[in-house]
Amino acid sequence: MTPDARAHRPASDAGTVAAPLPAYRDEWERRAFDDPNLLGDIAFAVNGPFHLMYPERVGRNIRGFQEVFAQSGVAGSIYFGKKANKAACVARACAEHDTGVDVASVGELTAALAQGVRGSDLMVTGPEKSGELLWLAARHGALIAMDSMSELDRVAALGVPVRVLLRVLPTASASRFGMSPEELEQAQRTAATTPSVRVEGFSFHLSGYDPVPRAELAAELVDRCLAARTLGHPATTISVGGGFGVDYVPGPAWAAFTGQVSRRWFHSGKKFQSYYPYHFPEPGPAMLAAVLGHQGLADRLRSADIGLAIEPGRALLDRAGSTVFRVQGSKTRHEHGQPYQLLTVDGSSLSLSEQWFDSEYLPDPLPWPPRQGTPTPTVVGATTCLESDMLSWRRVPLPRPAAPGDLLVYPNTAGYQMDSNESAFHELPIPPKVVLHDAPGGRFRWTLDAG
Repeated sequence: MTPDARAHRPASDAGTVAAPLPAYRDEWERRAFDDPNLLGDIAFAVNGPFHLMYPERVGRNIRGFQEVFAQSGVAGSIYFGKKANKAACVARACAEHDTGVDVASVGELTAALAQGVRGSDLMVTGPEKSGELLWLAARHGALIAMDSMSELDRVAALGVPVRVLLRVLPTASASRFGMSPEELEQAQRTAATTPSVRVEGFSFHLSGYDPVPRAELAAELVDRCLAARTLGHPATTISVGGGFGVDYVPGPAWAAFTGQVSRRWFHSGKKFQSYYPYHFPEPGPAMLAAVLGHQGLADRLRSADIGLAIEPGRALLDRAGSTVFRVQGSKTRHEHGQPYQLLTVDGSSLSLSEQWFDSEYLPDPLPWPPRQGTPTPTVVGATTCLESDMLSWRRVPLPRPAAPGDLLVYPNTAGYQMDSNESAFHELPIPPKVVLHDAPGGRFRWTLDAG
């Protein structure tokens, strides 16, 4: 049965093998996968799992957002949410494309500076920032999102010029972040009497991936910016935060999965309450266009001479990296009377993680080297001694059986997957990041990331 046929079979025939979720793959990924030596040579050199990074794709993603701003006529500022990936090559790509970085720690700030990001192109976020972080941010001219009155009092006490945004608590939100309307009014009055503090605007963060609430709250903040100007503040920027969706898999495959998903598809009958929306019809730049286009937001911003700032993380990393494990062993297990393959790889789910959300990373891995074989339902376990340490609980329909010594390539893992939760559990080394560079003749050269 072909993958397309499996994806569209009726629910009554869902059986114990999961619907396939083939990830979109860029030309660079296909070249790397089809190269007869590249992945094998890297695996031999690092002697363990590794992450591939292709920073040229980050640049392409940045340009996509920049083009939307240019088409709308709105002044736009992009700040890469650095927490989404620690790789130095990503911060370098931001610097090379005149893009800022959103940081929330001294380590992230200094790492961004080390890759050429100017201090004035940094946005500092997070709650109740440390004194050291506030001091460094002020010294480098970074834009600092104020989360509370106490933070504002602390930056005012620094006695040096400070650029700030006031972070807004969205209406009816139970978030621990941001300031209420009363606190915002107090913050504006305090800043108006503190010459060293320059209020450049307002910021907010919303959960979910709906462009409409972002556009509507941004429109409300246009009025707040205009009111702030009467107190002497510049108020020329509104940041709508991040949450720009990524499209990992085709719509029909995602519909087949969500319409038929069953515990019968998962090792030991594992059940998850929710999944990231791996198919997203208006990803990244298209979502930004939807925000700007909702109820004439772009027109309002232009007429008020206000720029829009965004803080994408995952969306700037779309298709910019993959994660590679080596198969160490294989067993056959049976469930509901059906056999399936249980692989053990040389790493941990901490390096491929949806654990914060008690969920699973769903785009299908592929065995390398590519060769013909019989489609084989497969689950993937880690090399640790924890029963729960599974990279893929879902019985993925691999295109062929994987054998010890093969590599297993998980696609599109650069955004939050490959390093958010990594640790040296069992004293296993953390997988290195390997940066691919285009070379003459269509080849790749590779280096270890500088981070």
